[in-house]
Amino acid sequence: MTDSFDDHSPTPPPERASFPDGVRFAFGTLTVLPARITRWDRPAARTGMACAPLAGLVVGLLAAVPGALLLVLGGGPLLAAAVTVAVPAALTRGLHLDGLADTADGLGSAKPADEALRIMKQSDIGPFGVVALVLALLVQVAALSDAYADSWNRGALAAVTAAVTARLAMTLASREGVPPARPEGLGAAVAGVVPRAAAAAVTALVVVLAAATALPLGLPAAGRQAAAVLAALLVAELLLRRCVRRFDGVTGDVFGALAEVSATTALIVLALG
Repeated sequence: MTDSFDDHSPTPPPERASFPDGVRFAFGTLTVLPARITRWDRPAARTGMACAPLAGLVVGLLAAVPGALLLVLGGGPLLAAAVTVAVPAALTRGLHLDGLADTADGLGSAKPADEALRIMKQSDIGPFGVVALVLALLVQVAALSDAYADSWNRGALAAVTAAVTARLAMTLASREGVPPARPEGLGAAVAGVVPRAAAAAVTALVVVLAAATALPLGLPAAGRQAAAVLAALLVAELLLRRCVRRFDGVTGDVFGALAEVSATTALIVLALG
């Protein structure tokens, strides 16, 4: 006779999450766009973090539209750049910028890992965080302004590429082997969930698509697009390794810092030439 408890026990979630579950996870955790998260478990996090660049694509498009529109209507490139930078901040409630500031404070504290993590959890922002925020926003606006000064489509493409690359850096930071610094929080939920092969495949796809979208602007532009993504990922990887050594793992703040640093690096490269 089968035990009645077994007959009525809930069915455990499958080991694989569907693509829609992953997309909801990505948009629900990385943006404020309406997306009802249907699963909050490791399989959903695995699919969701692999889909993170897709969330970046939507954020980038929503950021590029008002900037390009302002330029077409007669606004200057500086105004277009400032509005473009403001949109991703609004679409993430400033969480990635906050993560950058908190990570800068933790890295600059010269304290042991547990004390540095405590500093990062505090609601106030220290001097290292303020400097990091100001410099990141200043460089992003300046680089986008240079791109918009050349043409509206080059500026818009730079905005989209930076947003996608920022989320791609999160995908790579979620790969197998990257430990969480805390047993709770977003870092613990997504650390080590993405297989290395999947992370590499997503990276290759983004690099190819980034170059392909710039082909109408010429081969040099396509090469610059690919170089921007790769340079941004290299800088993000260096920061990731520094944070893992410093904090014994990653946190949600570290993911935010990786996004902002990689976006800034991509915009710098795209402003050249």
